[in-house]
Amino acid sequence: MRLVLYQPDIPQNTGTLMRLAACWGVTLEIIGPCGFVWDDRKLRRAGMDYGERATVSPFDSWDVYQASSPGGRLIAVETSGAVSYAAFGFRPDDRLLLGPESAGLPGAVLAEAAACVRIPMLPGMRSLNVALAAAVVLGEALRQTRPDWRDAFTATIDAVI
Repeated sequence: MRLVLYQPDIPQNTGTLMRLAACWGVTLEIIGPCGFVWDDRKLRRAGMDYGERATVSPFDSWDVYQASSPGGRLIAVETSGAVSYAAFGFRPDDRLLLGPESAGLPGAVLAEAAACVRIPMLPGMRSLNVALAAAVVLGEALRQTRPDWRDAFTATIDAVI
């Protein structure tokens, strides 16, 4: 399972996703160009010391990323998704693709996705923050695909209830 950020434009969200990737043991692939300087102070602050522990793979462009033959299904996470993430069947080698906060994924990139999932929201709500959306969908994807994650998740829920 991998998180893929397409041209992120808010360093704090990217730093937060670096932290998420480190804590949950997934690779974060970042497709440039980014809308900020990579060593931005806000990126470091949001990622804290987790940035050093995250596996981050940068790519200069969509074309470079595609040429790297990343493997696995590309699953877009967009408000226009055809199916709820909770009803989707994830696979261990899926790549969860999220677009820039300001514009979402462009049509040409969406066309490359094997599927497009959405997070249901109340009427009139536009979208979640990209880091929150990634955490919601990645949590479900890991629950479905990693027995150790599923067991830990279930034990945590049982303890809370």
